[in-house]
Amino acid sequence: MPLNSWTSWPLRESLAREGIGGTRLWIGRAVRALVVVGLVWTTLSGRNFSGWGLVAAAAGMAGALLAFRSFFRMTLARRLLPSIGLFFLLEGAALAFELAGARTPAIVLWCACAILAMERLPLSVAVPCSAVALGAFAVVNTGNWWSTAATTAGLALAGYVVRLDAEARGNSQRLLAQERAARSAEAESAALAERGRIAREIHDVLAHSLSAQLVHLEAARQLIQRSPDLEADRDQILERVVACRGMAREGLDGTREALSALRGDMIPVEDFLRRLTAAEGARLDVAGERRTMSAEAGLAVRRVAQEALTNARKHAPGARVSVRLEYADDGVGLEVRDSGGDGTPAELARSGSGYGLLGMRERAELLGGTLESGPDEEGFVVRLRVPV
Repeated sequence: MPLNSWTSWPLRESLAREGIGGTRLWIGRAVRALVVVGLVWTTLSGRNFSGWGLVAAAAGMAGALLAFRSFFRMTLARRLLPSIGLFFLLEGAALAFELAGARTPAIVLWCACAILAMERLPLSVAVPCSAVALGAFAVVNTGNWWSTAATTAGLALAGYVVRLDAEARGNSQRLLAQERAARSAEAESAALAERGRIAREIHDVLAHSLSAQLVHLEAARQLIQRSPDLEADRDQILERVVACRGMAREGLDGTREALSALRGDMIPVEDFLRRLTAAEGARLDVAGERRTMSAEAGLAVRRVAQEALTNARKHAPGARVSVRLEYADDGVGLEVRDSGGDGTPAELARSGSGYGLLGMRERAELLGGTLESGPDEEGFVVRLRVPV
């Protein structure tokens, strides 16, 4: 047996009442009440005490009950010296009852102290304390020595069995508490992850839609500010306003789509990309055998495609944009490439927040994928790869 098992206290869960069933708890209380009532009756109704002796006996039994209650509290608080002091106080009370001729309460006190010491004290203290109590019982019990020895051994074994039962209950309670804490932490983590997912969806939808609207509004502002004749540029301004209104509708549709995605109801990725590229005037190529992908992977492909096309519109107006979706054995890849454009994006490019590529990269890394972006040949390319 390891050294710490001799010197360490039983678990607090073993000494407390938690984990004890209601039926067992009430049965234990009823048995203790019957024992106390029986002892009081047999002690005070006999001929050993009368007058002030009867009062002293009643006070001694009440003091023993209070000492038992204090012993339970001190052991639960793991206060060793007070617990030992109360134990020997009970032993002294048992000896006093024996000397006064009340053998029954004396024997009950010695037996109860032996069992409780084994259950509630560290083994290094419980064994000698229990030995003292059982030794006193054996000394006063001068009847059949074989019966006395068997009773003493049985009480020692009963005390150790009670200790093992309490430790098993304490271990089960501790494991149950740990499991509850783990489930609570898991639920909290899942809630935080879901909040993060909702936040990303709202950000990506609104960032795509609002940034596109800002591009057209900025272009309209420049036309109004720089044109001496607004009537001559009326068609261009109207075109920008109409495009901005279309972006607002697109943002509303994207918000509805995001809500559907959060509910797990999404159209296939290919269909989404066909609609998106058709609206943006881009070319779509699909390679590989179509595979079912997780909802998170599908959302990543959708949002990266939207953000990349928005960036191409802002930073390379008029550029030819191609989108390629490729299914592979270990995942799915998306490539958005533009030819560089022929406009002047300097002022229009300032309409965004500047965190688009960072957000796309974070989304990919959360799924165990990668995102690469940078200049390529004549224009700019964004490559995404995520596992499915």
